[in-house]
Amino acid sequence: MVSSPSAQEHVAARAASLPPSGLPGLDLASSHLIDVPGRGIDEGAVRTWHYLDNADELADRGVTPRGTILAVHGNPTWSYLWRQIVAQSGGDRPWRVVAVDQLEMGFSERTGRHRTLSQRITDLSAFTEALGLTGSVVTLGHDWGGVISLGWATRHPELLAGVALLNTAVHQPGDAPVPAPLRLARARGVLATATAQTNAFLDVTLSLAHPRLSAAVAAAYREPYLTADRRSGIEGFVRDIPVDTRHESHAALEAVADGVSQLTVPALLLWGPRDPIFSDRYLADLIERLPHAHVHRFEGAGHLLAEDAPYAPAVLDWVTEHVDEVQRADQAKHAAEAEHAAVAEHADTAGYSDGAATTAENPDAAADAARARFVPLWNQLDAHSDDPSLAVTDMTAPGEPLRVSWAQLSTRVRQLAAGLHSIGVRPGDRVSLLVQPGPTLTAVIYACLRIGAVVVVADAGLGVRGLSRAIAGARPDILIGDARALSAARLLGWPGRRISTAALPRPVAAALGVAHTLGDLAARGRDTRLPAEPSADAEAAVLFTSGSTGPAKGVVYTHAQLSAMRDTIAGHFAVTPETGLVTGFAPFALLGPALGTRSVTPAMNISSPRTLTAQAVAAAVRASNARIVFLSPASILNVVATSGELSDDDRAALATVRTFLSTGAPISERLLSAAAELMPNATAHTPYGMTECLLVTDITREGISEVQDAADRGVCVGTPMGGNRVLISALDSAGNAAGTASDAPGVLGEILVSAPHLKQKYDRLWLTDRRATRDVPENGRWHRTGDIGHLDAEGRLWVEGRLQHVIVTAEGPVAPVGPEQDLERVAEVRRAAVVGIGPEGLRQAVAVIETMDGTRRPRFVEPGLAARLRASTALPLAAVFEVQRLPTDIRHNSKIDRSRLSVWAERMLSGERLVAP
Repeated sequence: MVSSPSAQEHVAARAASLPPSGLPGLDLASSHLIDVPGRGIDEGAVRTWHYLDNADELADRGVTPRGTILAVHGNPTWSYLWRQIVAQSGGDRPWRVVAVDQLEMGFSERTGRHRTLSQRITDLSAFTEALGLTGSVVTLGHDWGGVISLGWATRHPELLAGVALLNTAVHQPGDAPVPAPLRLARARGVLATATAQTNAFLDVTLSLAHPRLSAAVAAAYREPYLTADRRSGIEGFVRDIPVDTRHESHAALEAVADGVSQLTVPALLLWGPRDPIFSDRYLADLIERLPHAHVHRFEGAGHLLAEDAPYAPAVLDWVTEHVDEVQRADQAKHAAEAEHAAVAEHADTAGYSDGAATTAENPDAAADAARARFVPLWNQLDAHSDDPSLAVTDMTAPGEPLRVSWAQLSTRVRQLAAGLHSIGVRPGDRVSLLVQPGPTLTAVIYACLRIGAVVVVADAGLGVRGLSRAIAGARPDILIGDARALSAARLLGWPGRRISTAALPRPVAAALGVAHTLGDLAARGRDTRLPAEPSADAEAAVLFTSGSTGPAKGVVYTHAQLSAMRDTIAGHFAVTPETGLVTGFAPFALLGPALGTRSVTPAMNISSPRTLTAQAVAAAVRASNARIVFLSPASILNVVATSGELSDDDRAALATVRTFLSTGAPISERLLSAAAELMPNATAHTPYGMTECLLVTDITREGISEVQDAADRGVCVGTPMGGNRVLISALDSAGNAAGTASDAPGVLGEILVSAPHLKQKYDRLWLTDRRATRDVPENGRWHRTGDIGHLDAEGRLWVEGRLQHVIVTAEGPVAPVGPEQDLERVAEVRRAAVVGIGPEGLRQAVAVIETMDGTRRPRFVEPGLAARLRASTALPLAAVFEVQRLPTDIRHNSKIDRSRLSVWAERMLSGERLVAP
C-alpha cells in the first residue's frame, strides 16, 4: 500500500530550494534564493524565488559589470537553460547575468495559484525590485519567457538598454491556428495528464533538441519536476496560452505586442528554424515589430536553441558591441548637448551667434555623389520602350526559340510592375521567384525592381530541402511560380501569396491557393500608373549562394550595388548595344536588359550547367550574332567534351565571338585553352567572384600563360577589376586567418575584397555578417570571402582553396589547390581533390581523384599510379582513392565539396565498405 504524502512533505514540495549538486554545467555558487514581497494575486504574501546570478563571481574578480542581462525561461524549462551565458559572461564582456526561475517553475516556490501573463510580468517586476536591479538592463527570453521579458521591458523603459529573444512569439495571427503541439496539449482530457500528471509535455519538449540532449542534461531539466505537484506550473503555463480573443490573457498579450512595436533600444533575435512550435512566421512578426533588430537564424537548430547553438557568445558579443555602443553614443550625446548649451550661453553673453551648420549636420558629400551617379537597372528598358529590335532569345525549350523585342519586354515589365502594385505589393515586400530562367523571369524581376519589391532568387538546383530552407529563411510576401513550383509550395507550406506564371483550371488554382496569374497582373497594369521609383539605397534582391560551403545563404543587394555590378561588367568587358551576350550561366542571363544589349540563353537545363553542348553554344551565337559568351566551368567541361560534334557552320559561328568568360569558379589553364580553341578569335577571361561580390578580379588566357612557369601555388585569377580592392589576412600556425589585412606578396591567408558592388549584408545571418566583416580595414566596405590564397609581386591574386579546407599538419597549414594541381598534371588524372584526415594540428592528406578512363565504383588507386601521384607532389599522401565522380556544388557543378570528402575518407580508412562519396 502506498501512503499519501504528509502535510509536512506537501509543504516541502512547494517550498523554494537550491538545485542539487552535480547538474552538468551548473555552478552552484551562482545559485541563490530571495524573498520577494508579492503583488497582484500575491499581495500581502512573500514568495521565494530561485535564481542564478554571477554578480558575486564578477565582484571577486574585481570586475564592474557594464549592465545586467535579465534572462527569463519559458515552459517547461528553468534557469538551467541559461547556464552557459551565466558561466561565459566576464573577461572582455563583463555583464552581470540574472536568470530567474519563475514562480511555480524550476526551484522557485509553488504557490498553488494560477498565474496569467499579466500576473507573471508583475511577478518579474516584483523580483527585480526586490533584487534592487538598477542601471542598464538587457532582457533575454525564450518561449513564453520571451513574452514575459518583453512585458517587463515595456513596463521599465527607465532601466531598459536592449532586448534579446530566442524562439518566441508575441502575436498569434487571426487567420492561423495555434501551433499543433500546443493545441494537442490543451485538448480536453489531455491537458492535466500531459503536463502535470505525467512527464509527457516535458519529455516532448526535451526531445526537440538537435542533437539529442545527453541523458545527464535531460535529467537536469527534469530535476525540478519530479512529481505531479512540482509540475503544476507546466500545466498552468499551457492553460494560459491565449487561443482566442476571449482568453483572459489575450489583452495582456496584445498589450505586449503593441509595446514591442514602440521599442527603439537595440534588439537581437536568435532563431532555430526547426521549431514545430514557433515557426519563421513568428520571427517575421517580430522583425516587423522590431525592424532595427539584428537577426540570426541558426540552420539546423530548433526550439531549444540554447542547447542547439552557441547562443551565449552571440548574446555577449551583441551586448558588448551594440548595447555598449548605444550607451557610449548616449553619453557622448549628453556631453555634446551640455557643451553646446555652454557654448550657446557664452555666445549669447558675447553677442554673436553661430550662423553655419556643422559638417556633421550636412549629408555626406561622397554618398550624395554616389547617389547622383546611380542609374537604375531598368533604365535601358525605358530608353528602348519603342524599339522593335531583339532583346531576349530563349532557346532552352524544345522547338522554335522564344524571341522578345525591347518594346515587348519594356511593355511587359511596365504592366507587371503596375499590376503587382495594384494588388498591394509595396516597396520592401519580398517576392520569391520560382520561375525558370527566360523572358518571363526577366520581365518579373525587372517589374519587381521597378516598384521597389525585393526579389528572392534561389536555384531550383538546391533541391527541395535546400530550396525550402532558403524560402523559409527569406520569408517572402509573394511567391511566383509555375504549377509545379506552386504545388511544391502548397505541399511544403512555403510562405507568401501565390501567383501563377500561367492560367490554371479553376479547381487547380483553388487547390494551390493561387490568387492571381501574371496575365491577370499585366491586364490590371495596362492602364495603371507606376509608383515612384525606389531609392538607390533600398534593398533590391536576396540572392542565395550555391550551398557549396554549407546551407545556402541569402545575400542582400541594394539597387545601387546591382547597378554598380552592371557598370563594372559594361566597363571592363566593353559591352555596347551591338555586343550581344550568350549566357550559359543563370545569374548573367538576366543582365542583358540592364546592359542595354541583346541576350540569348542556349539550349540547356539552365539549373544544370553540365547539359550545355558545344553545338548549343554555336547555335546561340548564330541566332543572336552575339560577341560575348558567358559560361560556367561545369558547362565548359561538357562544351569541350562535345566539341567533336561541331559542324563547319558551328565553328564559323564560334569564330565570330570576341570575348569569352568562364565565371563561377576558378578554371585550369588546360580547360580554358581547350574552350578558347573553339572560339579562336575571342579573348578568354576567367573572372573571380562569388555571390557576395560577383566580379572581383579578372585574368585572360594570355595572362594565365604568362604565369605558367611561376613558382606560385594555386589558380591565378588576375588583378582587381575597376575600383575593386583585394587584401590578404595571413594564416597562423593553427590555420586561422588572424593576420592584419595587407597586400604583401607571397603571404598565404584569407582573401578580403572590397568593391562598389559588394553585397549589403547576409540576410538574417547577423553572426555570419559579423564574421565576414571581422578585423577588416576601416577604409571602405570589406568582406572576408572564406577563400584562401596569396598575392604575387605584380598584385595578381592566386586562389588556393577554402579556409575551412585548410589541412593543418604537424608542419603547419597547407592549402589544397596546389597539391591538387600537382596531381592533375599526371596524365591519367581528370580531376583531383586533397583533403585532411585525423586530429586537428596533426592532419594527414588524402587524395581523391577522377581518372580519364573512369571507374564504376570507388577504390584504392592501383600501386603504380599511386606511386606516380605521390611522386608528383611534395605533400605526403596517406592514401589515394579513385571515384567515379567527385561531389560538387549544385549551381556550378565544379566546386568540390572537400568537407564531405574528408568525412568520407575518414570512414573509408576506418574499415567501412567502400561506397561513393
